[in-house]
Amino acid sequence: MKITFAEGLARAIHESLAADSRVMMIGSGIMGLNPAAQKAMEPVLNDFAERISVAPISELGLAGAATGAAIGGLRPLVDLSTGSFIFQAFAQVVNEAANIHYMSGGQTSVPVTFYSLAGMRGGGAAQHSHRAQAMLGQVPGLQILAPGGAEDAYRLMKWALQESANPTVYISHGMLFGESADIDPGAPMLPVGRARVCREGADLTIVASSITVPRALAAAAALDKEHGVSAEVVDLRSIAPLDRQTVLRSVAKTGRALIADECHRSFGVAAEVAASLAEEGLSSLKAPVCRVAVPDVPIPYSAPLEAELTVSAERILAGALRVLGR
Repeated sequence: MKITFAEGLARAIHESLAADSRVMMIGSGIMGLNPAAQKAMEPVLNDFAERISVAPISELGLAGAATGAAIGGLRPLVDLSTGSFIFQAFAQVVNEAANIHYMSGGQTSVPVTFYSLAGMRGGGAAQHSHRAQAMLGQVPGLQILAPGGAEDAYRLMKWALQESANPTVYISHGMLFGESADIDPGAPMLPVGRARVCREGADLTIVASSITVPRALAAAAALDKEHGVSAEVVDLRSIAPLDRQTVLRSVAKTGRALIADECHRSFGVAAEVAASLAEEGLSSLKAPVCRVAVPDVPIPYSAPLEAELTVSAERILAGALRVLGR
């Protein structure tokens, strides 16, 4: 069955609402302003209207209500809208939901899913383009899922809503909504916390997550076709837990590493992966690790200026050639 990222999200939500009466939604703007993606959500909105709460623009309140509902036995999915708006809810996401299991001595679980439509989407500018996964990765107690394709859009959301016992931040990306994949809904899911090697290679490892996964795959295809370079692409799938071992095994095979990350360069996901390679994989490296990330500046509204900061397939390819000394 072929589905898009948006269809995978909608299908996972629909199936979860149908399977478990404890699953409910707070807010319904999961697909943002994308008309095609909004259409994929219509069956959810039509079939489960009574389980979807119309929500005001009050992220702190919504996150608090969802956290309380999870403590009370429900499994809420709360739409925090544009990724930058999760900052309004940080007190609840970071200081409440993430800490309750620990502070209750393991007696209380908080199976809430915070949905964040994050990323550089074109014209989002400085206040609507944040990618908060690296900041959230600093918070013990949170799971951070970052699907890079349609299959994981479906499987990771379904897992979060039906199986997870912990608070989860699901990082979605509007630029991925049209990405498609063939999936078998009945097939077992790669475990959460396990990265996927989505392209085998021998000369270079490219580590990616979320929007950088299809761009890394495009760069790897160009490297092969235009330069005879065999690049392996590792999709992290989740930021917390972070699968360092799959990255280390890949780099032990290829000897070179590039990390493509839409977070800012300093203190980002790429910085953490690079640090792990320095600590545990230094003997495998034939060249310094390369980070292709967003410079440490606010995201401009101007389309040409935003393009200068974007972690594109072309920039990943150029970075790979630098790592290879070309």
